[in-house]
Amino acid sequence: MQAIFESLFDIFYLTTVTFLGIRMVREGKDRQYFLFGLMALVLGLGDAFHLVPRALALNTTGLENWTFALGLGKLITSITMTIFYLILYYIWRLRYKIKDRKSLTILIWILALLRISLVLCPENMFLSTNSPFAWAIYRNIPFAILGLLIIIIFYKKSREEGDLAFKNLWLTIVLSFGFYLPVVLFEKTMPLIGILMIPKTCTYIWTILIGYLAMKGENND
Repeated sequence: MQAIFESLFDIFYLTTVTFLGIRMVREGKDRQYFLFGLMALVLGLGDAFHLVPRALALNTTGLENWTFALGLGKLITSITMTIFYLILYYIWRLRYKIKDRKSLTILIWILALLRISLVLCPENMFLSTNSPFAWAIYRNIPFAILGLLIIIIFYKKSREEGDLAFKNLWLTIVLSFGFYLPVVLFEKTMPLIGILMIPKTCTYIWTILIGYLAMKGENND
């Protein structure tokens, strides 16, 4: 039952974000929506490297026999999720016409590159069944700080500008980290907590929908 449900949900998720991403890349009249579409495609492609092997594993010989593919997918997804937030930062700059904030840009890049560097460290042992818990914490510290900064800047600017279309974007990021961090902290001792990745995935669909609906609204004006 788990295999069927997860597989159907993953197909829905990957199809949805890919479809919306392609639509935004092709139809967006503003560069921010091209970036939004690109961000959606990065999200879908990156997650596919993990979700497709997981679906195959659940429906065939089991997760324990797909350690290499699942580990490689987790590594790739960790990098593409970092790129996702980096692109989102530039969407913020375009949407709110930010011309300065050089120090913030440098900080965002430092956190993103630090996160990717930590993900690429062999000590993570992604391709092993015994990936060390400590390194899961190390690589997620800059990622969490990056997410927090994105939350703050979108919250403040959407309020200052009265941006109704993007008023809840900050909330989608809060929820995504709210579902994700407990999995990082407790998955080893409480495997069932991994189910939180499903609502986490739903928050990313919500994020992409915010961009898509904003684009459609502007295109119809």
